[in-house]
Formats: sequence, structure tokens, C-alpha cells
Amino acid sequence: MSMLEVHQFPCLSDNYGYLIHDADSGLTASIDTPEAEAINAALAEKGWQLTHILNTHHHRDHTGGNEALKSRWGCTIAGSKGDRDRIPGIDVEFAEGDIFPFGSHEAQIFEVSGHTIGHIAYYFATDRALFCGDTLFVMGCGRLFEGTPTQMWGSLSKLMSLPDDTRVYCAHEYTQANARFALSVEPQNDSLQARAAEVDQLRAQDKPTVPSTIGQEKATNPFLRPASAALQSNLGMTGGELVEVFAETRRRKDNF
Repeated sequence: MSMLEVHQFPCLSDNYGYLIHDADSGLTASIDTPEAEAINAALAEKGWQLTHILNTHHHRDHTGGNEALKSRWGCTIAGSKGDRDRIPGIDVEFAEGDIFPFGSHEAQIFEVSGHTIGHIAYYFATDRALFCGDTLFVMGCGRLFEGTPTQMWGSLSKLMSLPDDTRVYCAHEYTQANARFALSVEPQNDSLQARAAEVDQLRAQDKPTVPSTIGQEKATNPFLRPASAALQSNLGMTGGELVEVFAETRRRKDNF
């Protein structure tokens, strides 16, 4: 069985597009569709034919190319059962625990509401690849537009349980801003300091900071670290409930 090939490329102002390709079957999926023109250009560059669109949630910068790409390629569009009325052109609906077969690979579906209601993530266990949309970012998490802190903490906890070497393919290049905030709430974190310096070097060379790994995120992402004694102390919440520490961290990021 060949490894799942992931082709990453910039879209819009700060989105990433992802094409995943199974060489054995010739199947190619776009993870979300921020920009049809950029996706078509990436397909032409790789010489691939688009067979699927896997949407994480309904926001326009994730579904804006659905209809144009479906018209061009006749591809199958998949998304959350709970978000079916907001995913343009949806054909296949997923719920928590569903398995999506993709050639010789398969994705496990996680419901990860919080940023939106009905947000899902795709986890290819054999390939250690997680496509998490706007739920988890490098050193950050999505703003809570529709969900609650309890929902988002539950979603992040689910992703934290994945193997540390799982690659985290998130949807935006927000990392430098996220690092600045993370340092403001946990400046004592040596791993965070080192990661922030590495990120600054990458961005100075116009290189992506994505993907990260689950292990890196658990060590440096304040939204995955409400159990950190230093973080709790800095927030004035020593001994606090984890979901409450998470909620306060998110509130501070909203106003940072």
C-alpha cells in the first residue's frame, strides 16, 4: 500500500489548501475548497483528477469552491451530517465514528464542534495525518463563533488523544500571532520559546509553519495546556477546572 500523498499550497490571504492522493486507486480529494482557481492549478501541477471534496465546516473560506469544482470535475462532496444544510453541493454525510474509505486508506471522522456547530475532522490513522479545519491551529484554536467552551474543550481533548507523531494539517497560517499570545500566558515554557523562535525563522523565509504534530501542540499550545501549573498561575486560576482555564485562555486570546 502506498503512503497517502499530501500536497499543501497557499490559498486566499492565509488559508492552506490540501490535496490528498492515493496512488494505487488514483483518487484525489481536496480538503475544503477555499479557492477553486488555486485548487485547479494544484491539480494541474500534480497531474491529478479531483474525485472528492472533504469539507470540515461550512464557512465560505472552506466551501467557496465547492460548486465550481463539482461542475468542473463531477466530484463527490462530503461533509458533516449536522452541517448538511450549509455545505454547498453535499452528497455524502458523516457523523462521529464514521469511516471514510479512500482507496487503500481510510479516514476516521471526529465531530469537533466549537468553532462552528457541525465541524468535523478527518484522521488517517495509518498515515498519521489529521485534517482539522479551524478547530486546532499551530499554537492556537478556532474562535468560538457557534459553540461553547465546553464543546471546544471536548473537541480538543479528543484530538489530544491521538498519537504524538500525528501531523496536524490546519487550515490557516496564524502561527506567529498565536505564538505571541501563547508567550503572554505561559512565558516560562521553554519548548514554547524555542518553537516561537523557529516559527519566526520560517516566516522570515516565507515558509509554512504547518504541519505541526500533536506532540508539539501538547507541549506548546496554551489551549491544550489548561492543566499546566504555570499557565494556571499566570491566569490566576491555580487549581481551576480545566474547561474554565481553557475558557479564560480563549477569552484572553479574543481580546489580545
